[in-house]
Amino acid sequence: MLTSSLPSLLLLLSLSSNFLNAALSDDGGGLFCSAPSVFETETASSSKPLYWKVTNPTLSPSHLQDLPGFTRSVYKGDHALITPESHVFSPLPGWTNTLGAYLITPAMGSHFVMYLAKMQENSKSGLPPNDVERFLFVVQGSATLTNASGAHHQLMVDSYAYLAPNSKHSLECDASATLVVFERRYSPLENHFTKQIVGSTDQQPLLETPGEVFELRKLLPPSLPYDFNIHIMDFQPGEFLNVKEVHYNQHGLLLLEGQGIYRLADSWYPVQSGDAIWMAPFVPQWYAALGKTRTRYLLYKDVNRNPL
Repeated sequence: MLTSSLPSLLLLLSLSSNFLNAALSDDGGGLFCSAPSVFETETASSSKPLYWKVTNPTLSPSHLQDLPGFTRSVYKGDHALITPESHVFSPLPGWTNTLGAYLITPAMGSHFVMYLAKMQENSKSGLPPNDVERFLFVVQGSATLTNASGAHHQLMVDSYAYLAPNSKHSLECDASATLVVFERRYSPLENHFTKQIVGSTDQQPLLETPGEVFELRKLLPPSLPYDFNIHIMDFQPGEFLNVKEVHYNQHGLLLLEGQGIYRLADSWYPVQSGDAIWMAPFVPQWYAALGKTRTRYLLYKDVNRNPL
C-alpha cells in the first residue's frame, strides 16, 4: 500500500515545492503573475485604478496552466481561503441587475456574511433582513446611496457606508460598480444605537499600533453601539505582523492590493489581491508582505461585546 502511493506522494511534494518556490522567487516571475511579472513596477501600478487587481485578478499563473483543476481555495474548520478563480456569481437576492458571490457565510461557522456585489447598468440594491446591519465598500466604479430622508451620497472607489439595522436605504448604479458587503445580525446594547456613516479611507487618521510596523485605519467609530469594525491595514514590502495572533474575534478579510504569505493555523498560504479569508475564533494567524508594492487589506472584526 505504501509502495503504490509513493509516486503520488512524490508528485505532490514536487508540486508543492514548485508552488512555494514560484510564490517566493526573487525574479518576480512566480505564483502571482500573469506574464511577464508578479511584481508590478511603480510606474505600471500607478497607471491602473485603485484596487484594480481585485476585479482583474490573476486567474491562470503560467506554471499552473497544465493543471486545469487547480485552485488555491481552501476550506477548513477554522479558516478558509477563497480565491478569485473559485468565485461563483449568481443574481443577488433582492437586488436588481446585480450579481453576487458569497465568500463567507454562517455555513462556515461565521456570525456574519461577506459577499461581492457586481452592480450592472441600471442596478439597485435590496434591503438586508430585519435587524441586520450592513457595511458597503466600493472597489470599482461608483454608486449612489439614498437614505429614508432622501439624502444622496455618491460612493466612489475607496469610499464606504455603514447602514444601521432596519434603516431604509437604496444603492443605485447607472453604469457598473463592484462592492464588498458585510452584513450581520445586530447585537444590541440598552440605550446605545448606531447611525448611518458615510466616508472614505483617506479621511480616516492613522492610528498607533504599539509594537507593530503596519499602518492602521478604522472605518467605524470604536464606541460601544458598534458591534464590529472594519480595519484598513497597510504593509510595506518585507513588513510583517510581530504578534502571532490568537484571539476570540472572528475576521473576514479581502486583500485589496499586494501579495504575501498568510499563516492560518498550521498552514501557510501565498495570497494576492482579490483573495478573501475567513478566520474563526482562536485560529493562529500571521501575515508577511512580499513583492515591491504595498499590501493593503480590509478586515472585519467583531468588537465591543462580551463573548458570552
